[in-house]
Amino acid sequence: MHVFVTGASGYIGGSVAARLIQAGHTVTGLIRDQAKAEDLARLGCRPVVGTLDDPAVLTEQARRADGVVNAASSDHRGAVEALIAALAGSGKPLIHTSGSSIVGVGADGEASGKTFGEDILDADSAWEPDHPIRKARLAIDRLVLSAAEKDVRSAVLCNSLIYGPGRGLGRDSVLIAALVHQARSGGVVRHVGSGGNIWSNVHIDDMADLYLLALEKTPAGTFYFVENGEESFAAMTGAIARSLGLPGPRPWDPDSPDNVWDPQFARHALGSNSRVRGTRTRDLLGWRPRHRSITDWLTDL
Repeated sequence: MHVFVTGASGYIGGSVAARLIQAGHTVTGLIRDQAKAEDLARLGCRPVVGTLDDPAVLTEQARRADGVVNAASSDHRGAVEALIAALAGSGKPLIHTSGSSIVGVGADGEASGKTFGEDILDADSAWEPDHPIRKARLAIDRLVLSAAEKDVRSAVLCNSLIYGPGRGLGRDSVLIAALVHQARSGGVVRHVGSGGNIWSNVHIDDMADLYLLALEKTPAGTFYFVENGEESFAAMTGAIARSLGLPGPRPWDPDSPDNVWDPQFARHALGSNSRVRGTRTRDLLGWRPRHRSITDWLTDL
């Protein structure tokens, strides 16, 4: 296949592009920075300089390709609308990247027993998140799924917390990088509140394998949670402390004056729970993830 990948210089998009190239596919990657285009080309990906605000570029590249992976942003509705319009009537796959923060619960670092299944986006589901940013993201996910009615083989891969080294130009996971940056800059490993809050997670290599499978055989209009286990932030930061040889982990108030995290990011990302259960990746696509322990990986940072 010839696949058009947005966000090809990023952590997710770059790893997906690398996996597709490894599997023998041809990849054209959207990249914002002309200076990075040569670096992307050296990885075997044909760069196209542009942004998600360039509908003409998105339309042209989507129509030229056999399939599209949108990994640049989960929240850019205009780009999704342009890609759907370009692919309408083609039967081509459109794999859209979302994130399991849409089901975020809590903001104070305490554990929640609430878990979410893939049926929350079924046609008869009335479920809605309680935060405006999450509501907007969910609306985009539903838009992608509805593209099946326009003969687009659309799917949403809703990733949980991703860990592991990126295989393209982008090397670091957002949440893990935030924890490690704080630890190294402050000299003490921290988590929000007690750190009892729990996130489902997945290794970057297993995630990239799944994008390949979804391109090849996803049924149209399918929503997937991408997860292979879960862990508390206390356990993750404990592993970071051991790896870096630093004190901690210790609790931290998001409103602390010496907080290196934005308070909203601290509460709604690092202090929340995001516990999801995915079965369709295995049942429909035959996904068999190989990596299971985020704490083992963190200990070897």
